[in-house]
Amino acid sequence: MLADAVVLCPFCGQESTLALDTSIAEQRFVTDCEVCCRPFEVAATCEPGEVLDVQAQS
Repeated sequence: MLADAVVLCPFCGQESTLALDTSIAEQRFVTDCEVCCRPFEVAATCEPGEVLDVQAQS
């Protein structure tokens, strides 16, 4: 099940909405900012159907 989560780019502060698979309890991945194009790491903790915590870091 997918759920949306909002993160801020740690470089430029741009807000981005990510669709996370909440069937994965803990996940880490790298994505690129849509504005400044710099890669940043996203760490998320989920329960089925719900995002409990999401953090973005450089």
